[in-house]
Amino acid sequence: MTPDITMRVGMAVGLSFRDGGQGQRVVIGKDTRRSGYMLENALVAGFTSMGMEVFLLGPIPTPAVAMLCRSLRADIGVMISASHNPYYDNGIKLFGPDGYKLSDALELQIEKLIDDDMSVHMSSHGEIGRAKRVDGDIYRYIEFAKRTMPRHFL
Repeated sequence: MTPDITMRVGMAVGLSFRDGGQGQRVVIGKDTRRSGYMLENALVAGFTSMGMEVFLLGPIPTPAVAMLCRSLRADIGVMISASHNPYYDNGIKLFGPDGYKLSDALELQIEKLIDDDMSVHMSSHGEIGRAKRVDGDIYRYIEFAKRTMPRHFL
């Protein structure tokens, strides 16, 4: 993943989830690979250019992004992760508002937008989205994970 492609992914996803108004939310988590810093900033640029409000979760497990997408009432969740691959193979996993993988049709629509000129759809100065780092939401996930365990395990 390059920063340019990553920014275009953010723009395409933002455009796909934008409903004509402001306030659409996206949560972004990442693993601890060094390339995550670069890709996170590129995604923020893409999403905010489309008027999305971005909540940065920082290093967090992938299932936490899916759960927090629902919990924080986000329209989209993004996990920057390479799983077991080296850092230069880092990738992006997308979740819908329900915390599940996007439909194949929506992923295809997003892939087509990446190659289009999306600059005509960028938000005007007053409609550009904002990004903020969210601290402490990992504890929501920890409590959620603990509640899934039988009582005698705790």
